[in-house]
Amino acid sequence: MKTILSLGVCVILMVVSNGYSQNTTIDKTGAGAEGFVHVEGKNIVTPDGKPIHLRGMGLGNWMLPEGYMFQLGRGASHWQIQQMIKELVGPAEARAFWKEFYETFITREDIHFIKEIGLNSIRVSFNYKLFTPEDYPGVWLGPGFDMLDRVIPWSKAEGIYVVLDLHGAPGGQTGTNIDDSHGHPWLFVSKECQDRTVEIWRTIADRYKDEPTVIGYDLLNEPIPHYEGYEVYKPLLEPFYQRITAAIREVDTHHMVFIGGARWNTDFSVFGKPFDKNSVYTFHKYWMEPVQSEIQEYVDYRDKYNVPLWMGESGENTNEWIDTYRSLLDENQIGWCFWTYKRMDTTRCIRSFERPPYWDEIVAYGKAPKGLDPVDFKKHRPPLEHSRAALKGFLENIRFKNTHVNQEYIHALGL
Repeated sequence: MKTILSLGVCVILMVVSNGYSQNTTIDKTGAGAEGFVHVEGKNIVTPDGKPIHLRGMGLGNWMLPEGYMFQLGRGASHWQIQQMIKELVGPAEARAFWKEFYETFITREDIHFIKEIGLNSIRVSFNYKLFTPEDYPGVWLGPGFDMLDRVIPWSKAEGIYVVLDLHGAPGGQTGTNIDDSHGHPWLFVSKECQDRTVEIWRTIADRYKDEPTVIGYDLLNEPIPHYEGYEVYKPLLEPFYQRITAAIREVDTHHMVFIGGARWNTDFSVFGKPFDKNSVYTFHKYWMEPVQSEIQEYVDYRDKYNVPLWMGESGENTNEWIDTYRSLLDENQIGWCFWTYKRMDTTRCIRSFERPPYWDEIVAYGKAPKGLDPVDFKKHRPPLEHSRAALKGFLENIRFKNTHVNQEYIHALGL
């Protein structure tokens, strides 16, 4: 059952869920459809057939906040950050914080600046929970569509292409903090989570099927980590991609689908022959030597099957590394999208913002052992006025006018 809540009216729709498709070739593709960016051979092309070299930036930490971007360490998930802020200032003020955060972190000024420096695309990474609550399958509410309905028109006005990226899928495709899950890739265990993922993509595709600014759907961010015991899920990945794509094609025959490898989007051995004519294969690479051998398996796949490649995420490194790796991608005619646009207190992004007063107290509280006696744990809590000041300062510092540009990072992107 699916319940859609809108203006106080409940509409009940019946949804039929199918199992994984096996070795399916999906022919309902819109490749070459008038007015839409699409795939032609190894190229992503404009509606009139001119190749596009995507140069993009991921909008990380906006629609799926991550702990390390809040300086809370790499282990903090979105739900844990939310819980911490509730503990610090109470649920009412926490809701007000997130509302302002979503409205402030990325604005029209940011999209204009992205265009101004020479980028032509963005990857909008989102948490499914912004569209449908984790504990209420079939209920559709929350800020997700509002946020997309702002950033897509802004991008359209600037001539920026948009890729929608499911960064946090139901149950979690990684089991780590980056997908806001609970310690295991439950997506590959739970049929309910799989069904919800399919329905989320069908719903999003149906909403944006006629919008040419959106050029495609990045189906799952970095699925199936390299951890011991997770290899058993790898054979499930491509069939699940086939199922998601089939659902998208039921409502949207125009937009490209972006298919990412296993092991954090690095492993293409899970793929057979491409199953959709309007698909792009995407890989991520971090913290390796930026040399040809590190990307050769992806180039080989492209050449074997005559499909486009896209480097959908990388970065968090020195400017020299970014420059070398970006040049390598350009030499191989591989479009790219680096990570990430805006972060606190770092030069490893395009725009950065300062830590607000009392933020160290917030960080210390977030790292306090959670197994303490409640009385002892309370001792770690900052004074209420400090928590309020820190959160208010955070919201003020992330505003476009208060961030500063890391010019050398922009130069490293060849812009």
